[in-house]
Amino acid sequence: MSIKLLVLVFSLLIIFTRPKLIADHHLYPRISPFYPSIPPFLPPSPSLRAQSPAVKPSLPFVPALFVLGDSSVDCGTNNFLGTLARADRLPYGRDFDTHQPTGRFCNGRIPVDFLGLPFVPSYLGQTGTVEDMFQGVNYASAGAGIILSSGSELGQRVSFAMQVEQFVDTFQQMILSIGERVAERLVSNSVFYISIGVNDYIHFYIRNISNVQNLYTPWNFNQFLATNMRQELKTLYNVKVRRMVVMGLPPIGCAPYYLWKYRSQNGECVEEVNSMIMESNFVMRYTVDKLNRELPGASIIYCDVFQSAMDILRNHQLYGFNETTDACCGLGRYKGWLPCISPEMACSDASGHLWWDQFHPTDAVNAILADNVWNSRHVDMCFPTNLETMLHHST
Repeated sequence: MSIKLLVLVFSLLIIFTRPKLIADHHLYPRISPFYPSIPPFLPPSPSLRAQSPAVKPSLPFVPALFVLGDSSVDCGTNNFLGTLARADRLPYGRDFDTHQPTGRFCNGRIPVDFLGLPFVPSYLGQTGTVEDMFQGVNYASAGAGIILSSGSELGQRVSFAMQVEQFVDTFQQMILSIGERVAERLVSNSVFYISIGVNDYIHFYIRNISNVQNLYTPWNFNQFLATNMRQELKTLYNVKVRRMVVMGLPPIGCAPYYLWKYRSQNGECVEEVNSMIMESNFVMRYTVDKLNRELPGASIIYCDVFQSAMDILRNHQLYGFNETTDACCGLGRYKGWLPCISPEMACSDASGHLWWDQFHPTDAVNAILADNVWNSRHVDMCFPTNLETMLHHST
């Protein structure tokens, strides 16, 4: 059987077989947001490339973590959807705590898993109990974008606007359960981690969907995305969200897929793609800065993933990586031609790789990114400050 036919058959099986119901939140410790005896927020686990600090500072109370975004932070939403964007089969998850796939697009943990809070369930994977909402919820969906139609060729996904609506619904359920005042206090003290936007390039602008490149210059397209992001962040603010972490876009011009697609020589990043991403990050950082000035009581930080990832790429040997271009799992040059669909396609040890598959980093990279978000351990990537400092100042 040819490889193209094999991929086609596999893709059809993904779409039309019954989704595997993985309620991965049963595997992790539960925590009540009102238990003073349990440390409510801890620094990230030390990265695979760093030493943990000798003294851990006292930290403010953070009752819950809410996550919105795309495959960079999807913990299982797409397990319940008819889509090509699924990570509920090995080798995904092989290096995770349970060594089983959970829906995370990684060999192990995604960045939010290193932030020290209990792993929160996906919105579609909740058991329906009140406790699910109190520790936080992950609404992220692989393939989703800021634009409603981004990623439509992949199948079902939950757009960013719909994820915000899902949180508003969660907030209303909290009010009914514990009362408005307590619900507002819980939400305003929680952390909202937002990682969205890359699919608006991968699956929309770069593919020139709806002739978008002739309608918008990259700069105008970035402004359009920022305007829509601004509206959604204000919607969250209007339902008492105050502490937000907005992640910038990664250097996808260095991802194995684009190295393969643009026939990169010697693994050089595709500057045409990266220049758009850098411009988008510039506009988004300005948008966040403006919102901080406009919204009383808001504490929003913007984290430049591009800057942090490029530091890892340029100094990969210092970080302990020996493979910067080839994905651990895939087929073709740079392992960027075909996605990771079989354990036989994966390398034996992902710890030395920057890239897990066509677009996603390994958990070793995710650990470093989480360190930088938390306390700028390696690179000052968050503005106006890192998450640890923001939590202290917003108490």
